[in-house]
Amino acid sequence: MISAENGSVLSIAESLTNIVWAPLTHGLKGVSLSANWMWPAKNQGENARLYQAVEAASDFACALGINIPTGKDSLSMTQKYKDEVVFAPGTVIISASGEISDIRKIVEPVLVTDPSKPLYYIDFSKSGKALGGSSLGQILSTLGDETPKVTDPFYFAAAFNALQAAISSDLIASGHDISSGGLIVTLLETCFAQNLGGIEIDLSPLGEGDSVKALFSENSGVIIQANNPEKIEILFEQYNVTCIPIGKPTNERVIRVKNFSEAYLFDVDNLRENWFRPSYLLDRKQCGEVLAQNRLDNYKTNNLTFNFSKFGGDYASLNIDPKRRTRSGVKAAIIREKGVNGDREMAWSLYLAGFDVKDVHMTDLIFGRETLEDISLIVFVGGFSNSDVLGSAIGWAGAFKYNERAKAALDKFYQRENTLSLGVCNGCQLMVALDLIYPGKKQKIKMLHNASHKFESSFLNVDIHANESVMLKSLAGKKLGIWVAHGEGQFSMPENEDQYLIPMKYSFDNYPGNPNGSDYNTAALCSADGRHLAMMPHLERAIYPWQWGFYPSDRKEDQVTPWMEAFVNARKWVEDFK
Repeated sequence: MISAENGSVLSIAESLTNIVWAPLTHGLKGVSLSANWMWPAKNQGENARLYQAVEAASDFACALGINIPTGKDSLSMTQKYKDEVVFAPGTVIISASGEISDIRKIVEPVLVTDPSKPLYYIDFSKSGKALGGSSLGQILSTLGDETPKVTDPFYFAAAFNALQAAISSDLIASGHDISSGGLIVTLLETCFAQNLGGIEIDLSPLGEGDSVKALFSENSGVIIQANNPEKIEILFEQYNVTCIPIGKPTNERVIRVKNFSEAYLFDVDNLRENWFRPSYLLDRKQCGEVLAQNRLDNYKTNNLTFNFSKFGGDYASLNIDPKRRTRSGVKAAIIREKGVNGDREMAWSLYLAGFDVKDVHMTDLIFGRETLEDISLIVFVGGFSNSDVLGSAIGWAGAFKYNERAKAALDKFYQRENTLSLGVCNGCQLMVALDLIYPGKKQKIKMLHNASHKFESSFLNVDIHANESVMLKSLAGKKLGIWVAHGEGQFSMPENEDQYLIPMKYSFDNYPGNPNGSDYNTAALCSADGRHLAMMPHLERAIYPWQWGFYPSDRKEDQVTPWMEAFVNARKWVEDFK
């Protein structure tokens, strides 16, 4: 709204300072952009402004040596009413993509509370600090006259590639780009991601005497935390990029800012509470006052903690050959219905554990193309069978109940003593609906909508209790991290807890630690003989360390997580049974 040219350039710049934290195979030249132009064209002056914006974006991308091969436009962003016309502000949305060379080296925006790992400021813009169009300006209901800009695209490219080199060399402990809210919001967000530590910084070396500009301008740039300060400084010097040390982490839960003679103190926990409040207010509309208040009270208390006792973490300790291309003779089948989406991850987890994996669609069972007679393990995968319009896998269950061949194949499979089964998420709902865990019980378990009345997706803690499950018995005593993603995951269990075998529970009995309100914090159930397991969380989406939302920093050498052991246990059981 202030400068169409600067706005489009800054959109590209921010997309790049977002993607830079992933090590890219070809660096900056491996990035491709998509541009979505939304503009109130054909109104006075707007066609000219659009032309200026597109030209500026094109010139900037060409100077950086990257392409914009695709995009779209919406050029009728005007709404006419009886007495007035409302124009949407001219906007371009930039999406950046590129090939990652090593997903394990991605840098996260979470402060490492180690004073020996200092913080550095790297400016990508090479322009004076400006507040026009900033979040601060919006809060103060002012637009401003001057926006940030990028004056030297070649310097921007050098800074990007220097950062890429540092990431590839494991020189960066954490990093965050400076965007909405400016430098102070960047620093606060690195602290919000955990409950420990703060920062002490001195902005005087930046040379900006106006502390408001220093803290709130949104000039393109990044904050990094160095694993090795000496090597970081040498590397950036080699790229002729300025890397300014500004401070270090502290144990105090505040951010102390000094800028020349001025000093400021920011209380991290108090500001995090303010930051979370809009989410709480929206939450009240979705899941009600009680659970919204529970989330507000508990988001900072449900710490992710892990117990990995007696777990090797490497392929060799689990007798896994990731390069296997020959048949093992141990057969598993993925059972899927239209709409499910967890089959690929599950198939790979089984294959990596040593199974030969067959893909079985419900139509294969219904028309008799598959009988499961040579299968040792079947897995009902997660997703949204029949788009969930029939509720909690009820439609999927009906495909078994009311199709003679499918029902016969399933019944015969469960009558055999040399078989195992696993149901995850939607598959868990199916196993409960078909009464496959505790057949014959008069009082049936049900899967209900989450108590929050909304879809829950989060990475959380679970505890593996002493159990007789074939897959989970060896994991007893461990506290692990895992993903949940479901709308109807609440176990409703009419009998006392001692009437069920619950091998895995959510670690917290409060919401959102127990994300769906399940009785007894139940995350999984297993049959009396331990052969059949139904669970809501997705173990197949957590077999690699890089898949976790947070992984212990002292286990960087792990090739797989303890969840892989569950699949290996199943393969060993089948082999031993034979």
